[in-house]
Amino acid sequence: MKIIPLITLGLFCCAMAFGQLPPQPPRPLQPPAPPHPGQPPTAPRDTANYLITVTWNDAKAGTNSLQVLSAEGSFNLDTIQSSVRINNSDIPTTVSFNGTITPLGPEKARLKIFLGRTVPYVTGTYSGGAGAQSSSYQQMRVGLDSTFTVTYDKPMVVQADQNGEVSVLVKRQGN
Repeated sequence: MKIIPLITLGLFCCAMAFGQLPPQPPRPLQPPAPPHPGQPPTAPRDTANYLITVTWNDAKAGTNSLQVLSAEGSFNLDTIQSSVRINNSDIPTTVSFNGTITPLGPEKARLKIFLGRTVPYVTGTYSGGAGAQSSSYQQMRVGLDSTFTVTYDKPMVVQADQNGEVSVLVKRQGN
């Protein structure tokens, strides 16, 4: 039972030690340093919005496009594109367009994008009552995930194959 008096004595000694420290005077606030002679003052960062247009040509479905207006940083768009009919039910297909834009100067930017969609596919077929057939399905996410450098106001093909192509156009809109 001597542990409680020992703990109390230890806490008392710590409190006394901290009480013996001299008080610290407050630090005066220092005004910001003036700019060095010969150097121009730092201008605020030039901000802008970026209109990002992605267009894809599909041999079967024709031409589709999406536009997103974003400031520097990330953007994200998820939307329904169309639907596929499976067993008298309309199954939606979605389109995802997300990424990040980082300006590199007055004429170029680094663009990281994912352009994809969900595609439903039949995983099995079974017989229902009265001779009707039903199917089970799942959805798979497919798309393009890439990073590249773009020049403002110049379209750029970022993917092409026998089924079509995907192009990106970025327009810088100053404020």
